[in-house]
Amino acid sequence: MNGVKMTRSRARDLNVCGVTAAVAVIDGKWKTTLLWLLESGPRRPGELRRRLPGLTEKVLTQALREMESDGLVHREAHDVRPLKTEYSLTEFGRELSEALAPVSDWGHRRLERLAEAESAS
Repeated sequence: MNGVKMTRSRARDLNVCGVTAAVAVIDGKWKTTLLWLLESGPRRPGELRRRLPGLTEKVLTQALREMESDGLVHREAHDVRPLKTEYSLTEFGRELSEALAPVSDWGHRRLERLAEAESAS
């Protein structure tokens, strides 16, 4: 089993610690950034792709489906032509985003320390 499948299986494993359960639903290159972008309101997939150069349509679709399956995002398809789909954070997704704010702050402090250490070298 490769690393991605192992991590995804942990998203539904009831016998892991809480941190592992949380990390399992945000694991991957794009999910935390997608959470951040969706904090400000609903977004269409094309808009998300434009905001994230290097993110392919296939990977975006997979990440959003997993996030929807995990209850973090809501997908709304409007019955118009062409089909208009929007993604937004659920209340559960907002809770996760708020819980990650202190981790983000810690990460920024870590990056500052690394930059200071590098400039002192």
